[in-house]
Amino acid sequence: MRRDEFTEMRAFLEVAQERSFTRAASKLGVTRSALSHTISALEARLGVRLLSRTTRDVAPTAAGARLVETIQPHFESIAAGISALGALRDKPSGTVRLVCPDDAVELVFRSRLSAFLRDYPDITVELMVDNGFTNIVERQFDAGVRLGEAIARDMVAVRIGPDISYAVVGSPEYFAARTAPSTPQDLTDHNCVNLRLPTSGALYAWEFEKDGREFSVRVEGQLVMSNIGPAINAALDGAGLSYVPRDLIRQYCDSGQLHEVLADWARTFQGYHLYYPQPAPSIPCFLRLRRSLSLPASVTNTRDGVVERVRQERAGEIEPTRSKSERWLNGCGWIATCRNRFSHRFMRMVGMIALARQPMAMTISQSLRRQRTGSSS
Repeated sequence: MRRDEFTEMRAFLEVAQERSFTRAASKLGVTRSALSHTISALEARLGVRLLSRTTRDVAPTAAGARLVETIQPHFESIAAGISALGALRDKPSGTVRLVCPDDAVELVFRSRLSAFLRDYPDITVELMVDNGFTNIVERQFDAGVRLGEAIARDMVAVRIGPDISYAVVGSPEYFAARTAPSTPQDLTDHNCVNLRLPTSGALYAWEFEKDGREFSVRVEGQLVMSNIGPAINAALDGAGLSYVPRDLIRQYCDSGQLHEVLADWARTFQGYHLYYPQPAPSIPCFLRLRRSLSLPASVTNTRDGVVERVRQERAGEIEPTRSKSERWLNGCGWIATCRNRFSHRFMRMVGMIALARQPMAMTISQSLRRQRTGSSS
């Protein structure tokens, strides 16, 4: 069925049900004359009169009543299908594929997923644990999870966790045989549990900061892990010192199973963010999960405002913020433009004056030449 045929059938059905061109035109959002023209075109195309019109009433003819019986169930079926789609929007279903580091499972997802899955029983969440820099577009993930500093600028990022502080911890058994380090440089004399970076294959250098200065220390030890969980277990077993998120070992420190050292040198990172390419996935199941994971407005820290503004800039919601140097350069560019325009106009003015003075100079020189000629004669 062509588009114009569908429009004609719907218009006819509305008039037949309302028994009024005026009311039908109001429901369809068209003028009465346009609706009358549409019905006339349908009758002309079918070659049969469908509506009996009087000054007081509009009623289907026999042919019109038969057409109503034929097409009305199909339009009702279409309306029911559209309503069903609305129900799917209110009760979303489907699969959401995410990739995240291993510690994000504990820090972000474990406390929120159970309630989300209970509220949305028709949604499946596939969570791939990968500590590398996974290409979510190439691997066909709906979104990924990374620390704020590690997200590419062409991605949209939504904060889903507070800032994360990392701690150096060891067991009482370990410190019974060794002196606790007082500075990060002392770690070179300790048995440390290293972490292998999956993307580059290098060993992760432990990061510290103090008095606004950030630096890293490469440590050595007998154990190399690829995940945070086993590194925590190694510290609990007395195998060495581990560098792990403080929130994951807080309970062990409170119970005395682990001791934290170098707390004054602890480095804090931007919390975990859900990131995805533009445009954002519009499927209802993903939108529900994103809303469930988003950090509550009551949870704030010193970097939230910056991160939120960066997210809005990446999403194109606001104009990018310019630094002082960028504003200075823009100012210099404006000054240079003005200078160039002024120089151009100034040179044009000089040229015009020169051209204007040229005939005058010729006239003066001719007059002087005549005077000399007259005096000599």
